[in-house]
Amino acid sequence: MIVAELAGAVQTAYLARQRAAIAILDAGWGTGLVGVELERLRFRLIDGFDLSEEMADRARQTRVYRNVRGDVDLNRPLSDRSSASYNITVCCGVFTLGHVRPDALRELARVTRPNGFVIVSTRKSYAETAFFEDEVRSLQKAGILIPAQRLNDGRYVAEEDAHYWVFQVTHDPSAPTEERP
Repeated sequence: MIVAELAGAVQTAYLARQRAAIAILDAGWGTGLVGVELERLRFRLIDGFDLSEEMADRARQTRVYRNVRGDVDLNRPLSDRSSASYNITVCCGVFTLGHVRPDALRELARVTRPNGFVIVSTRKSYAETAFFEDEVRSLQKAGILIPAQRLNDGRYVAEEDAHYWVFQVTHDPSAPTEERP
């Protein structure tokens, strides 16, 4: 719910279009709950993917996604996604220990339009041990994205809090980027 509400706030504050015309990528959707919340907020152009085919089937059942795809690993380049396709990219619950590396932020920025936004949650322990903030500083220094907002120690799961991040994409998405190993 927090990530979807942040997407709503970003649209209201920065994007002139009506919500129904905002293209959103839900990267690593899990059960599709973020998509359901986005749809509740009147976003309609929601695409999504997850590593798990089982989760893709569950997301299809929500009927809020226009495109659903499983077997997509955020630790690899999103070669099937065009640069600058989305106004907002959301990523909730995947930046956690044992899941997605911080350098996936670069790829999420690549598929987001310039002046668009990437909204992610990170488990507090992940942000501290995976050097997430170092990656953020590196991408900021490279002119790819800038932190626009951060909510620290927000509710997440019973055993741990999370940080919620909003980044604005500033790069030229057609510029070449380094391939990740």
